[in-house]
Amino acid sequence: MNAPEPVLPMTVPVEGLPAKVRIHEVGARDGLQNEQAVVPVEVKAEFVRRLAGAGLTTIEATSFVHPKWVPQLADAEQLFPAVSGLPVDLPVLVPNERGLDRALALGARRVAVFASATESFAKANLNRTVDEALAMFEPVVSRAKAQDVHVRGYLSMCFGDPWEGPVPVPHVVRVCRALLDMGCDELSLGDTIGVATPGHVEALLRALTGAGVPVAALGVHFHDTYGQALANTYAALRHGVTTVDASAGGLGGCPYAKSATGNLATEDLVWMLRGLGIDTGVDLGRLVATSVWMAAHLGRPSPSRTVRALSHQES
Repeated sequence: MNAPEPVLPMTVPVEGLPAKVRIHEVGARDGLQNEQAVVPVEVKAEFVRRLAGAGLTTIEATSFVHPKWVPQLADAEQLFPAVSGLPVDLPVLVPNERGLDRALALGARRVAVFASATESFAKANLNRTVDEALAMFEPVVSRAKAQDVHVRGYLSMCFGDPWEGPVPVPHVVRVCRALLDMGCDELSLGDTIGVATPGHVEALLRALTGAGVPVAALGVHFHDTYGQALANTYAALRHGVTTVDASAGGLGGCPYAKSATGNLATEDLVWMLRGLGIDTGVDLGRLVATSVWMAAHLGRPSPSRTVRALSHQES
């Protein structure tokens, strides 16, 4: 049974914010890849269907990485055909040309590559330097664009690195420019270990704008390690960003950065945006019900404060 749509929060718009935000839902990929137990493919497919039924229009479905590295997503070839008929965008992660081949063979029309702003994380995640990783992505992006496939460029460690500490803004800008110049349609700025604060977010966005990166090409991906994800999202909205990554129920972290806790919960984001009068197209009651359903499959409560509050009210 779906939870009812909440009456609150009261809508009080703030001047200067976007009228609409596109939520890039990452729970089915970034969330479930960090689970200790492998979730059955049938459950994953139903999760994606329920997310679509809740009004999410961009749902990252899976990752075509080698199963050795992310065994939780070894069923990509089974999952993607099971959900590809949904009337939503279903981007998939492709780490290299082999991953792209697998995705294209199944009809994927939106793919994503995964770069790093720091040398340490590039080594840990891709076993390459930053520039070597960019060189690896170049043929992936060019081949995808040649087939009119939309390409997203993820950039990790934009605000801090567990090994290197603070990440200079110019380092992030350089890699962002490189990804755009090779043909990426959009970029997702990742706060992989959740250390960003609003002033830092504003400084990076100003620097990117100054370097000729269109704000329309930017999305933000915040982790809530220190409870800053919503504050950082608000700072991005003030700069004009209209794409925000979030994970239903707050699922996810990062397998290569042990200090990274869950992603920004989609429900918490929708609650804030609803209060600001910003349209997302999401039915919050159905989304909460979906996360409660997935939490039951995972055997633990959702970390999302909004899920906990609204599911408690429902009971």
